[in-house]
Amino acid sequence: MCGLFGAIRPRGSFSVEELARFQKARDKVSYRGPDAAGEKTFALKEGSIYLGHRRLSIIDLSEEGVQPMTNDGNVWIIFNGEIFNYVELREELRRLGQEFKTNTDTEVILNAYKAWGEAGFARMNGMWAFALVDVPSKKVVLSRDRFSIKPLYYIQEKGTLLFASEVKQLLPFQAKKGINESVLLSYLKQALIDSSHPETFFQGIWQLKPRHSLVIDLSTGKTEERPYWDFGQEDIPLKEQEALARMRELFLDSVRIRLRSDVPVGVLVSGGLDSSSIAVAANAMQDNIRCFGVASQDPRYSEERFIDILAEKGGLNVQKFRPQPAESWAALEDVIWHQDEPFGGMNVVLHERMLAAIKQDTDITVLLSGQGGDEILGGYRKFFIFYLKELLLQGKLVKTAQEVFGSLVHHTVLWQLSLAEAKRYIPYYRGWRDPVSRVLRKDLQLKPLWQSESLAQRQKADVERYTVPALTHYEDRNAMKHSMEVRLPFLDYRLVDFALRMPNSLRIRNGWMKFALRKTMHELPREIAWRRDKQGFLNPEAKWLKEDLKEHIFKAFQNSRLAKRGLVDQQALLGLYRTFLGGSRQVMETDISRFLLAELWLRKFDL
Repeated sequence: MCGLFGAIRPRGSFSVEELARFQKARDKVSYRGPDAAGEKTFALKEGSIYLGHRRLSIIDLSEEGVQPMTNDGNVWIIFNGEIFNYVELREELRRLGQEFKTNTDTEVILNAYKAWGEAGFARMNGMWAFALVDVPSKKVVLSRDRFSIKPLYYIQEKGTLLFASEVKQLLPFQAKKGINESVLLSYLKQALIDSSHPETFFQGIWQLKPRHSLVIDLSTGKTEERPYWDFGQEDIPLKEQEALARMRELFLDSVRIRLRSDVPVGVLVSGGLDSSSIAVAANAMQDNIRCFGVASQDPRYSEERFIDILAEKGGLNVQKFRPQPAESWAALEDVIWHQDEPFGGMNVVLHERMLAAIKQDTDITVLLSGQGGDEILGGYRKFFIFYLKELLLQGKLVKTAQEVFGSLVHHTVLWQLSLAEAKRYIPYYRGWRDPVSRVLRKDLQLKPLWQSESLAQRQKADVERYTVPALTHYEDRNAMKHSMEVRLPFLDYRLVDFALRMPNSLRIRNGWMKFALRKTMHELPREIAWRRDKQGFLNPEAKWLKEDLKEHIFKAFQNSRLAKRGLVDQQALLGLYRTFLGGSRQVMETDISRFLLAELWLRKFDL
């Protein structure tokens, strides 16, 4: 994990003053890399390049891992992330005659590029954002991992392309900063950010799309964005038991390679199926691995009982934290600043407080997390709606009835699905008595979320565009705020590709979500493996919004910057909040927190 900053100017040079500004931008995210700082400037006939790097040492802690790095002077790199299969790739490259001077995964990328070119990126299993300078070819290659885990932003200003790990590094270089209204309105209406598109919340600031590289030709000044990997299309041609065995094999191998580290590793556990599966797998590979869970102050939101079951019956070393949530306005503003943009809800704040406590009380630098499991294995309640819709469209009435009956008998998803949640995906509820629509500008038109044709398509959409990019965004920013690294075993590309092509019956069966994982993780205590409810990393959001932050929220909405921009109706916004305070089930906590976070974001970034 590291911080990057770079500048590329075809047919031009940098002044001394500009280079000083570049270094300042690099160091603006020093928390992303407190262990070392490096930079290099290339003054070529075809143009100039600046590479700046802040290092958080994880693999090969020696000075040989300092960046920018080269091993022959021809190709240079600055890299943020980890290549988890670097050991296997290094051996393969050695057999091809490539030589290595370090034990870093960074040098593996350099030699992979020399051996295979950009095709080498598809061989890498990891999370990354990097910039390669190919001096002989007079080009720069920017690349980003498959699932938006590591960030990479860029702008074009006065003939110069500048790129960075965080938006705040680029803002001082914009001639005029502003908001991207379409992205902001989409967030406010549907709580979604389409990260398959390069636009961001900031006007004129772009993000490199996942699974893509951006190539800048210094000789011509032209840029070209191109994919290096895509999802498989064919169904898995395996019998059920073979498919289950293969999924387990891929999952365990994903955990195995994500335990590779030269600093201490731990596991975040919530008491749910995904994080518990990671914990028991990691503990079998690395004896007495340390696990960390949240014990809420409010028993209605606490997962402590399941965390205790995991510790006792799973034989795990679990340390519980009771982080004080950000009831304070200042703490909430601080998280907004580090996130760079509005986020999904107050659980992000509790997650940050959890990481702060771990950082303060332990020597852990790397954590494994269960993000991505719900998306690839079919864990969200909404997926049950898409599955039923698909069965009905296929005329499978008996199977539809079996799934509904199974859920009711087992007290699973249908017992937990609220009308407020269902209205986002069932067309009869779209726009009907939707209180959020009354707040927003009337000309806003968005594609209904129901329009995904199948369960698999909706899952893929969540991985590509909707929930996974939002989750990986906040995981990265919260971890980096405390100079920590979070790794996500469920987002191993082999496991993702396999899971998204499994039969629906292995995702959902008789009302049980994530059936395949429940069936294959024999090491889990039964109370967790066949747990009926789904809670995850939750927090008492309603209490914060109704009590602790009430005065601040009224003040923010009464002086709404969204309203001043003509994006919302201020009186309707205040009315929405009063309706929420009155206990209406039509207004969800996240409806209020989205408007609140958007207001805070506009203020914090002076937009």
